[in-house]
Amino acid sequence: MAEKMIKWGFIGCGEVTEKKSGPAFNLVEGSCIQAVMSRNAERARSYAERHNIPRWYTDAQELIDDPDVNAIYIATPPSSHATYAIMAMKSGKPVYVEKPLAQSYEECVRVNNVSKQTGVPCFVAYYRRYLPYFQRVKQLVDDGVIGRIMGVQIRFAVPPRDLDYNRTALPWRVQRDIAGGGYFYDLAPHQLDLIQEMFGPITRAAGFCSNRGDLYDTEDTVSAAFQFADGLPGSGTWSFCAHESARTDRIEIVGNKGQLCFSVFTYQPIALHTSQGRQEIVVENPPHVQMPLIQRVVEHLQGRDTCTLDSVSATSVNWVMDRILGKM
Repeated sequence: MAEKMIKWGFIGCGEVTEKKSGPAFNLVEGSCIQAVMSRNAERARSYAERHNIPRWYTDAQELIDDPDVNAIYIATPPSSHATYAIMAMKSGKPVYVEKPLAQSYEECVRVNNVSKQTGVPCFVAYYRRYLPYFQRVKQLVDDGVIGRIMGVQIRFAVPPRDLDYNRTALPWRVQRDIAGGGYFYDLAPHQLDLIQEMFGPITRAAGFCSNRGDLYDTEDTVSAAFQFADGLPGSGTWSFCAHESARTDRIEIVGNKGQLCFSVFTYQPIALHTSQGRQEIVVENPPHVQMPLIQRVVEHLQGRDTCTLDSVSATSVNWVMDRILGKM
């Protein structure tokens, strides 16, 4: 008996779909892209032609209602994630949503309620959980290579992007009503999801945020403290207006027998520090970084495997971010 073919409809066709995710939907066995939607007709048509996608739309409900589409990928800014996810689930079609799940914790709860009521699954694109690089970090922690974990620290700093200086056309990622916050709300989700995947849920979180660069209205500097359910403490600092010389992408896990250091966005060699000295571990990731997760989602929808990265699993990230930013 042939496996059910998962036929995807894309809502949104921005940069993330070009390499990180889009091609994987056609490369995974039992999966194909059937249609794409953008409110910009020329963008939708061009994307469909370039990627050999049969149909394109400018209306999300029309794409959801397409009888040849049986699963929906939402690749729009966060402000529309919850709306489109709920539309799809109420139409009986499973959803794969870009991160963060929504622009607030409250919206995440709405998505979870609809998923529970309809019985239709909603998955979230925290794809780093399934990448070999981060699975190796988790394995080192789980194997006790650095002993009992004593603390976790996130450090991230980057200079402003060129578009940040254009007040008349700022990126949507720094517009709170579209993104939920500034760059913190766009980038920190990956870091916070990874450490919760390794150490369990964060149950306490607080932070201070400010705007030091005066380039846009949302926060560009964040400091936070948090604690996991088992009492493990952690902290983080984020700057999106730093000098180039301060550029940092690093998570440090301190144990009573050593330390692990790794990056989240640049995939620098994992650094293991123990009494034997410093060791660098190089782990290669696939060219389409979302492919391992998309494969797991497809196999889940075909009944061949289980993907635990659903909307409930992803909601804690928004709770932590909203606590840090003082949104709740």
